[in-house]
Amino acid sequence: MRSMWNGSLSFGLVNIPVKMYTATQAKDLRFNQLHTACHTPIKYEKVCPHCQRAVDGDEIVRGYQYEPGRYVIIQDEEWENFSQKSTRTVDILRFVDLGEIDPIYYDKTYYLEPSETGGKAYALLQEALSISGKIAVAQITIRSKPSLAVVRVYHGLLALETIYYPDEIRDQALVSRSSVPVQERELQMALSLIESLTEPFDPESYSDERRLGLQELIEAKIQGQQTVQIDRVEEERAPIDLLAALQASIQAQHDKLGDHSSGVKH
Repeated sequence: MRSMWNGSLSFGLVNIPVKMYTATQAKDLRFNQLHTACHTPIKYEKVCPHCQRAVDGDEIVRGYQYEPGRYVIIQDEEWENFSQKSTRTVDILRFVDLGEIDPIYYDKTYYLEPSETGGKAYALLQEALSISGKIAVAQITIRSKPSLAVVRVYHGLLALETIYYPDEIRDQALVSRSSVPVQERELQMALSLIESLTEPFDPESYSDERRLGLQELIEAKIQGQQTVQIDRVEEERAPIDLLAALQASIQAQHDKLGDHSSGVKH
């Protein structure tokens, strides 16, 4: 597994050299959209509906829509003022109890591996976190985006998890709550059902049946040679209609001359 980030974990006056790896990966199957007539992959272009043509990247600017149809334009040099370079440090700010952070805050998980010279300090922090039952709140910048994070022990490793800022959590007051009174008998039956279904969490007992079923179907079609093959299409821009462009230019010039002549006094 290739590391996505190399740097250090700053713990007080101690810097622990570490490598960071993505801990999770989505395994949903990805499909291309093909033209039903020839099975060629459909091409998507960035098109300006006003100019009615495809636009290149250097013709696109960032616009923030502050009300319907009205935008604030942010130029590249202005954007750069708020783009931070990826730092090489995970700065631990403080330590808290694991139970103090609700799971709604957690975003993405990364594994931290000690570099060649960081083994002793890494083991020290790992052991101290295990014994204390604490997790570390930290800051890190990944791909120019500063993030709040926590560092905790996971199966003998230090794991870093980016977490949302408080203002990124939607207000639960916007969601209606049930005001229906609960009957005692029904409550006891619900508690009994929960107890009967309670067992230690075993992640291996769960699987994505939809994805596995699709994989089986795809493999069966491959084995049965139910496949299609297409010739690669060279991408090129549509040729300019030179004759039409010349005719339009001549007509525009005639119109211009006609406007001038109509204003001449005799």
